[in-house]
Amino acid sequence: MVFALRVLAVAAALSFASPVAASALNIVAIGASNTTGFGVGAANAYPALLQALLRKKGIKADVTNAGVNGDVTAGMLNRIDSAVPKGTDIVILQPGGNDLRFFGTKERRSANIATMAARLRARHIRVIVYDPNPVPADFYQWDHIHFNAAAHAKIAATLAAQISAQVSASAKPQPAPAAATAPAAASKP
Repeated sequence: MVFALRVLAVAAALSFASPVAASALNIVAIGASNTTGFGVGAANAYPALLQALLRKKGIKADVTNAGVNGDVTAGMLNRIDSAVPKGTDIVILQPGGNDLRFFGTKERRSANIATMAARLRARHIRVIVYDPNPVPADFYQWDHIHFNAAAHAKIAATLAAQISAQVSASAKPQPAPAAATAPAAASKP
């Protein structure tokens, strides 16, 4: 009985000793209608699929879908701080094509993306910009604007591989620092 209590006490102490392993990886996906899952539904959008894939790989991840239909990069930039709460580890920025569709310029779009990434990195948040150019033709629904379900699945798989590789790399044990050796004590005559 005493042995069992000791085992439980040690297990409890170890669970508190490694909060990083116990805490969830907090991910926020920022974008427009392709992030929300327009035409396929939120459950089939890449943020939901990404969360499921990461959990299937044993990574405790919470992915928040912060997409807004019709948004442009200026709107994303305006809401980036409120959409990305403290404690976020990774932001997936999927800027989409609305800037150019709604008379924006490539230069302004690029500047907004760079500003968002810099602002997030200043908060020590890893940024993944998902912005393929060109977008593969087979990614689109009938409107040639929104991603189809297969595209969302491919995007989620690509992001899951990238994120899990980084999680695996950061989870590898770090080599122990070399033991400092004290100088040999001088012998007394």
